[in-house]
Amino acid sequence: MNSAIPVADSTIHETSLRQSIAEPLAVARQVLDIEARALQHLMTRLDAGFATAVEKVLACRGRVVVSGLGKTGHIARKIASTLASTGTPAFFVHAAEAGHGDLGMVTRDDVFIALSNSGESSELMAIVPVIKRQGATLIAMTGNPASSLALQADVHLYAGVEMEACPLNLAPTASTTAALALGDALAVALMRARGFTSDEFALSHPGGTLGRRLLTLVRDVMRTGDAVPAVKASVRAMDAMREMSRGMMGMTAVVNDERRVIAIFTDGDLRRAIEKGVDLRQTPVEQVMTRDPRTIVPDHLAVEAVQLMERNKINQLLVVDAEGVLAGALNMHDLFRAKVV
Repeated sequence: MNSAIPVADSTIHETSLRQSIAEPLAVARQVLDIEARALQHLMTRLDAGFATAVEKVLACRGRVVVSGLGKTGHIARKIASTLASTGTPAFFVHAAEAGHGDLGMVTRDDVFIALSNSGESSELMAIVPVIKRQGATLIAMTGNPASSLALQADVHLYAGVEMEACPLNLAPTASTTAALALGDALAVALMRARGFTSDEFALSHPGGTLGRRLLTLVRDVMRTGDAVPAVKASVRAMDAMREMSRGMMGMTAVVNDERRVIAIFTDGDLRRAIEKGVDLRQTPVEQVMTRDPRTIVPDHLAVEAVQLMERNKINQLLVVDAEGVLAGALNMHDLFRAKVV
């Protein structure tokens, strides 16, 4: 029996397949276009209220409390997290839970940022009088400057959109994107105003890749003592090769009597010497070594060692102290193990 698909049926199948791929791509592009236009619209609506909000947060003697409900609540939680990790102490309080005891976490020294696209969230409006009575600063982020929440706030940040990306114009999509972007803008503006540094950023991210890159020093990664292969310049190249093999780093340091680094002998130097027919048993290593090698000091960041090696296309790096005395060594494998790369 011939099971081949008829030509006509095959053409219909291919057309249907192309349509099934094209339709979701068209929808995705439309969603991204709507949300991109929402952000453009948001930029045109930024006003002096944003600068006032930054000033209020900078003057805050307590914490920034960010609150919302539903999808907007998720955005509020993310904004609080971004603020906290970039130099502005902040935490999230669920709007509904706030009305059942969690409002006790808010003090008069705090800034309370309330998110609601409509600005009429009953849960938020129920706690606004208490926040105002306590004396905390209230910043509202809404899509309606005439809403109840906006009118009662000390500062209003407009986060409105012309339409949602949802085809029903109901599910929070463009509006949550706008609120998230506005929260990021606030966090970054505060970072700039505080002069927040990469070292400070690392202190709040010690457990992740960013923390390792910003906190790990060369001394934390380098090999020391007998683990660092080293020879004098007068030894035979064969003996330097044996020391290089013992250290298993693909190189050996070449030092003087005071242990100051004067050169390095690498597997690349060895290969070039063999290609030239050099007698390794008779030739001193000083005739085949590489003088004035790249070095780094122990207190530099390990990520600087990575950059130095990549820039100079080398795989090993000698570590020296301020006097040029050999203190250690590392290679790219050491940096990989430390998860700096």
